[in-house]
Amino acid sequence: MSAVLTSPPHPLGRPIVDAAFLANPYPTYQALREAGPIHWSEEFFGGAWLLTRHADVEGVLRDPRFAAQRTGGWVNQAAAERGALAGFQQLFARALLFLDAPDHGRLRALLQPAFRPEALARLRPQIERIADELIDGLDHADEFDFIARLARPLPVRVISAILGIEGADRAEVMAWSDDLAAFIGAPEPSQEQARRAQASLLAMTRYFQAQLAAKRAAPGDDLLSELLKARERGEIRDDAELLAQCAMLLFAGHETTRNLLGNGLFALLSHPEQWAGLRQDPAGVPGAVRELLRYDSPVQYTGRRVTTDLMLHGQRLRRGDLVLALIGSANRDPARHALAEALDITRADPGALSFGSGVHVCLGAALTRLEAEVVLGRLLVRWPDLQLASTQPQWCANPAYRGLAALPLRRA
Repeated sequence: MSAVLTSPPHPLGRPIVDAAFLANPYPTYQALREAGPIHWSEEFFGGAWLLTRHADVEGVLRDPRFAAQRTGGWVNQAAAERGALAGFQQLFARALLFLDAPDHGRLRALLQPAFRPEALARLRPQIERIADELIDGLDHADEFDFIARLARPLPVRVISAILGIEGADRAEVMAWSDDLAAFIGAPEPSQEQARRAQASLLAMTRYFQAQLAAKRAAPGDDLLSELLKARERGEIRDDAELLAQCAMLLFAGHETTRNLLGNGLFALLSHPEQWAGLRQDPAGVPGAVRELLRYDSPVQYTGRRVTTDLMLHGQRLRRGDLVLALIGSANRDPARHALAEALDITRADPGALSFGSGVHVCLGAALTRLEAEVVLGRLLVRWPDLQLASTQPQWCANPAYRGLAALPLRRA
């Protein structure tokens, strides 16, 4: 019998994920941190260790004894138990997010050039044009939903441009992304969530099969064309591996950025003195984005599987155990950040773990920050008196991918 079956439960005496947590997880994180650095909870994927403090979260993300590859195991198991197809399981487990060395390094090297500083510098004018176009469309609206009108469509258009699929049905892409996020982010995916995620992932791969066929006939200066060349050289092993990376890029390129834009703007407008500070010094936008990532991370936790028996803070972790690194908690750890609960856009070293750490640090981190910098910079110039139309926005029911379902804004 595994030791985890007799390990002490978490100390809250109530479910961790409830309505209050979804609206504001940070009091729960504070209680868990204060109670100890590690807790066992059967609320997540049938049982997981929860790490609450910055040093431990960063350490696990950098430690090869905690494998990302095995994170795919709970996805596959949850999907299989709920009747998902084998093709869905195989594709999911082969995405870069769920791979370790040597496959992770091999694929990351192929994807990385599209996200290097020089590539993003060339992309910036296009991001600015997209932001201007979306903002122009709101010029006659006194009130609007920032999520629907800007935060959702902008990152879809940007990642589509990088991939070379600018003609994509953006509403369809956003729906696919929502279904995958709901499945990945659920502590215990339901049968309906598994079915919807399966349908969306398979629809996404069918879409990319058609796009790749078109690129074979007429290659372009885009990431899909480069990945096809890598496939022809044998650097991508088969079409399934190629499709898995395409689907991951489209999903990840949309989900994290959308939530950063919404969470970040809500935080700034909820702290008028911080918004006023940016109005006075727009050059502070890049630093503000880094602090917004720390203050309310779009990704609240990520999973790893233990590859070998080990002891951590007096607890025996067994090979195969799931560990959840609570990024949202780590980012507000007072042992790492002075006045950690406060939003301070002038903070010298936000040190956020929102994009992970180590070899698995998010491939598109710089792109996500760039999109946020462009949007905030444009809003400060165009609508410096922007205000919240509601102080009680609706949060998505997703504990892993924290984001707003809607953000009503008003131009003063």
